[in-house]
Amino acid sequence: MLRFSTAGESHGESLVALLSGLPAGVPVDQAFLDRELWRRQQGFGRGGRMRIERDTAHILSGVRHGKTIGSPIAMTLANRDWKNWEEILPVETGDPEKHKAVASPRPGHADLAGALKYDFPDARYVLERASARESAARVACGAVAKMLLKSLGIEVASHVIRVGGAELSREATFAEVAAIADREDVLLACVDPESEARMKAEVDIALRTGDTIGGVFEVLVHGLPPGVGTHVNWDERLDGLLAQAVMSLQAVKAVELGRGVTAAQSLGSTVHDAIAYEAEPAQDGSPFTKFSRDHNNAGGIEGGISNGEDLVIRGYLKPISTLRRPLASVSFATREVTKASYERSDVCVVPAAGVAAEAMVALCVAKLVLEKFGGDSLGELQRNYNGYCQQIRAF
Repeated sequence: MLRFSTAGESHGESLVALLSGLPAGVPVDQAFLDRELWRRQQGFGRGGRMRIERDTAHILSGVRHGKTIGSPIAMTLANRDWKNWEEILPVETGDPEKHKAVASPRPGHADLAGALKYDFPDARYVLERASARESAARVACGAVAKMLLKSLGIEVASHVIRVGGAELSREATFAEVAAIADREDVLLACVDPESEARMKAEVDIALRTGDTIGGVFEVLVHGLPPGVGTHVNWDERLDGLLAQAVMSLQAVKAVELGRGVTAAQSLGSTVHDAIAYEAEPAQDGSPFTKFSRDHNNAGGIEGGISNGEDLVIRGYLKPISTLRRPLASVSFATREVTKASYERSDVCVVPAAGVAAEAMVALCVAKLVLEKFGGDSLGELQRNYNGYCQQIRAF
């Protein structure tokens, strides 16, 4: 079973990522891994922390001579900002006078709920782990999962479709979305320059007024065959697992699959994807079966099972909780009304959230692919996978 976990705090010495369950022989490209981490740091509206950090993954185990060896992969991502926090957040007792308390909880953050849960006198330790800085370790694990999926011809990409009130004005092809990963100026990771300019204007307003702004990102999975996931148990459905994976990201408050939102207000005749069959499908048709659909309103999933179309997952990201013009709060020490604490923060992180969601989707899909096709080596996995693809082509 593919499993991953992360450890580390926002201002600690490093983040730690642990990934186990991969077969042996998967090529691991360090440059690609670091590029994924770089992508997570980009986007118009990012804050000062991104000018400090230059994320790279240091692989400690599980990879030798450029390939996985079947054992757990351990990675560390050093926090450059640690040098400014060594005396503030030491592992040992240290000097309590140097502790930097989060004295009043920020509305929308985990500060108050976490302080109550763990009986902390302030929210510093809650902030340190609840911070979206943790998602960098997820991206590192997701990059390796992407390398596994790519060896089977499965690709994962994301783009931004809304920031504030500015929305992408047209449909995007997978090729357009995938090309964003190669851009050096990520800006807001939108495929359409005019729509992206409107999004940038929304971020500019939030920046000028000391506010923050949210939006919607879309993750696409291309090349996944029908039959991944199942309908037989509630906790094995592909749609449910994807929703949980994306919802687990910091600041994501809703997840949509396919036309999930607009489908709820539509007639069935306009929502469901009609099915056709061609005994000799065109060369540009489905690579998996002779069955096809006229649209992809279902987002590539029917009954908890992939249907061969692109998976389409959208994450709805709330605005970042830390405001330069803080909202009202209460002092932990005095219980008096005050302003919420301010920590160096971003204005807009929608493109970065899309990259983190790519990682979570890749990890989720890779786990299900390994469960379905198995194999202790990449060669065994590919033989099993190719045999299944031949089976469904012949159906």
